[in-house]
Amino acid sequence: MRPSRLHARRARGLLGALLTSLVSLAALLTTAPVAQADTTICQPFGTTTIQGRYVVQNNRWGTSATQCVTATDSGFRITQADGSVPTNGAPKSYPSLYNGCHYTNCSPGTSLPAQLSTISTAPSSISFNYVNDAVYDAAYDIWLDPTPRTDGVNRTEIMIWFNRVGSVQPIGSPVGNANVGGRNWQVWSGNNGSNDVLSFVAPSAITSWNFDVMDFARQAVSRGLAQNSWYLTSVQAGFEPWQNGTGLAVTSFSSIVNKGSSGDPGTPGGSTACKVAYGANAWQGGFTTDVTITNTGASPVSGWKLAFTLPSGQQITSAWNANLSGSSGAVTASNVSHNSELAAGGQATFGFQGTSSGTFAKPSAFSLNGTSCATV
Repeated sequence: MRPSRLHARRARGLLGALLTSLVSLAALLTTAPVAQADTTICQPFGTTTIQGRYVVQNNRWGTSATQCVTATDSGFRITQADGSVPTNGAPKSYPSLYNGCHYTNCSPGTSLPAQLSTISTAPSSISFNYVNDAVYDAAYDIWLDPTPRTDGVNRTEIMIWFNRVGSVQPIGSPVGNANVGGRNWQVWSGNNGSNDVLSFVAPSAITSWNFDVMDFARQAVSRGLAQNSWYLTSVQAGFEPWQNGTGLAVTSFSSIVNKGSSGDPGTPGGSTACKVAYGANAWQGGFTTDVTITNTGASPVSGWKLAFTLPSGQQITSAWNANLSGSSGAVTASNVSHNSELAAGGQATFGFQGTSSGTFAKPSAFSLNGTSCATV
């Protein structure tokens, strides 16, 4: 039976509406941004790039069991982590993402390696997602080397342990406590046979934090594990799993390296050539100290921080003419308002009182704004 004219008009109307919808959809598809699919990596040393600037790496080297990571636009997550290794040895892997260079693979557009003396600040941010059915640490790694190498293990590794689950611990042994970046940390120091390792362990889990990488680099300098002439080669964030690990994730990451012209990492300017006189008066169970900083450079220093490490058993109880960060182990003394300026050849003096146990000793090294000082 032939369709009526009414049916024919309806059919033509429906066809026109359909064509209009298809044209609109085509326009939307050509103008709207296309979501990028997540990339899953299961090869032991497979990598991919996110945001056009960071490298995500599977980095499975301590086990033959399968491990897969899925790179997202903002980080990565571990989607499969089979097997386990003994907790008194090395972890299974270090799935992570980084800015800089790792075994000749450099992240796109990175400014690393960069000499510490040329870096003014290195702000970074990190957010983690944790699980409880695994044994692991969540670690942020900072790698330092005397040369701008891009092809292997560096001389010094700084590890920031944001969290640890299970009976795992850093390389070496505890050497005290330190306040770095406004947080308190237990400090460990040791060597893994390939490089020195300086670890900062949080007393409780940190899920996210914004901080300056140079605060930790200066700690390595003040402890004699690096020099201001060394290079920052990469910063990395991820996990060291010993058992399982599926579900662990870095949900966001950023790393920026700002260059400065003062030759001083992270503090206001001028030369930081210096010498330090450390005069102590000790008795059984206590001591007082007067510290004199002399600017031996040719330019003034505006704003200063003096970093040093108190010997084991010593703890500061009060101080004058300086603000102190930390009371035992690694300590940083910074200027107060009336002594912030160090003219060329000028001096600043501060002091503190503390308690001690055992044989009294003086700190072995000092650094002013990240540069080692002579001692007198």
